[in-house]
Amino acid sequence: MTVLLSALDQILSFTHFIYLLGGVLVGLVVGIIPGLGGIAGMSLLLPFIYGMEPSVGLGMLMGLVAVIPTGDTFTSVLMGIPGSSSSQATVMDGFPLAKKGQAARALSAAFMCSMIGGVVGAIVLSVFILVARPIVLSFSSAELFMLTLLGLSVVAALSGGNIFKGLAACGFGLLVGSVGSAPATGEFRFTLGIDYLYDGIPLVVVGLGIFALPEIISLLVQNKAIASTPNKLGHGLKQGIKDVFQNLPLVGKSSIFGSLVGAIPGLGGSVVDWMTYSFAMNSSKDSSQFGKGDIRGVIAPESANNACASGSMIPTLLFGIPGSGSAAVFLGGMLLLGLQPGVSMITTHLDLTYTIIWSLALANILGAVFCICFTRPISLLTYVKFSILAPIILTLILFAAYQATRSLGDFIVLGVIATIGVLMKDAGWPRPAFLIGFVLSSGAENYFFQSIQFYGYSWFERPGVIIIALLILLGFVLPPILKSRRKAQKDEDQATEKALPVTSVTDLILILFITSAGAYALFKIWDMSTLTKAFPLIAIAIVLFSCIALLIQRYKVKHQKVATNIRLEACYIIGFFFIACGYYYLGFISTTFIFSLLFLSYLAKASWLKSLIISFCLVVFLLVMRHIMHIDYPEGFLDPYILTPIDKIF
Repeated sequence: MTVLLSALDQILSFTHFIYLLGGVLVGLVVGIIPGLGGIAGMSLLLPFIYGMEPSVGLGMLMGLVAVIPTGDTFTSVLMGIPGSSSSQATVMDGFPLAKKGQAARALSAAFMCSMIGGVVGAIVLSVFILVARPIVLSFSSAELFMLTLLGLSVVAALSGGNIFKGLAACGFGLLVGSVGSAPATGEFRFTLGIDYLYDGIPLVVVGLGIFALPEIISLLVQNKAIASTPNKLGHGLKQGIKDVFQNLPLVGKSSIFGSLVGAIPGLGGSVVDWMTYSFAMNSSKDSSQFGKGDIRGVIAPESANNACASGSMIPTLLFGIPGSGSAAVFLGGMLLLGLQPGVSMITTHLDLTYTIIWSLALANILGAVFCICFTRPISLLTYVKFSILAPIILTLILFAAYQATRSLGDFIVLGVIATIGVLMKDAGWPRPAFLIGFVLSSGAENYFFQSIQFYGYSWFERPGVIIIALLILLGFVLPPILKSRRKAQKDEDQATEKALPVTSVTDLILILFITSAGAYALFKIWDMSTLTKAFPLIAIAIVLFSCIALLIQRYKVKHQKVATNIRLEACYIIGFFFIACGYYYLGFISTTFIFSLLFLSYLAKASWLKSLIISFCLVVFLLVMRHIMHIDYPEGFLDPYILTPIDKIF
């Protein structure tokens, strides 16, 4: 109890509260922009937590995690575009309510039950911490290694119907994560003789490259506002809050259910909203209005998805198993702050665990209050043409990426990872699986090495290891069985023409590229010591097995071939590399100003005055961050003419 109250005192301190508030505000903006979501938002925040006190850095991250499921409600209700996978079911009744002129009612109900769901999720998390403590304390490195493999096995749930794509993406993530020195021997692997790669690839660069840049490029290709036609908010803010209190049993059940589902790696927000929506509809005496504008169709999924964000912290904190892409980035943030998930989070760092719980609860309350109070001005962001926002977001991404090692390599690797991300997005490959593999790579190899060091090869015989191995096997075997049963049942109910699996040229390019990477890695590591190559060999085996299975599947199973058109995406990627070179050779600040001005004027068709104001504000932001964070940007040829007089003045 003393630790719990001490953590509460910590989050109410001025410094912690300000950083938590910053995370909440960033989370709301990220949630409003469809496609970005928690992974991109958290990747943007990672550079800012370097050197922070762990409690403050965690508070900032939790502020963002907690409110993204709240912010994405705006697009779901106002124009029927899910802000993220966790808000898809909200569209079913939220958008019809908006069409009826009851958008304000739907939004206020969503925000209120999001707040309740988030608080309930934080309470469930605190209970789990107490219950799971004796179990976690009994785990050794062998069990922790198997739990890491269990975390990797969630790719079965993230593979979008093709488990081999999920395995290939995950194995490739493991392989990319093993670049650099081997923890057991210190030998360097897969560095290609490039100095930048000797310390491995930074998480922030991978997170931004695999998610943020591909989503921005996709929105730029569409070249339109998030909302194509305005939708009046109408009245009913108070009525929405009344609706929540009239349906409190539904809110409570959905919140608890969301917390429990969030604790299961691999499920999370992509399914919990539909499960609770279905529950609300089936348990209702009159379900005739569901899908036509029933407020209960908003309340159930919105209660669950915020609670789910809290529930996902259970496996992440206690076992180091991220059940989703955003949880994987959060895990990386913990490692940046010097925190190791697992036993230490309920012993040495119990105060930080309770700080996370309090931060979750407070962030949900703040996010809901902000959204309810500022519904009208916040909703206007959804009508801004994205090409106006693109230079701002791109500048933030490049600024965040540069903080990784502060070298040109950050930009180049960001572009390479972004290229892979664009290809994966176009071909429908699961990018969260790649990110989870990358994040878990280091921990998995460390636990693997320690298990062999402490127990030899007898660690396979430990009861805990055997039980977890059976769970992993069950995780791979059970989904296909259930899927085949559902398909058989569907075929019995109605004779429907089976949809052929889809393939494209991008699919083949990815398969060949990842296969080549695996073969090259095998060639380079073959003559290294056993401990150096042991773990990469596992990753290589996963990659080659999955890619061969995909090739066989491609030519043995009949596929529907679809045309792929990523010419515009390719142009944007090439343009990014030119901009990156400009940042380094002309100067970071000069290139930001020139690029933003030209982009806004010619591509976004903004007025010269608006373009100048936005470009100037971006330069001011970079200069302020340079002063606060003591950053030396690449100066190139032009920046000294700007920075020298400024440094003399300040």
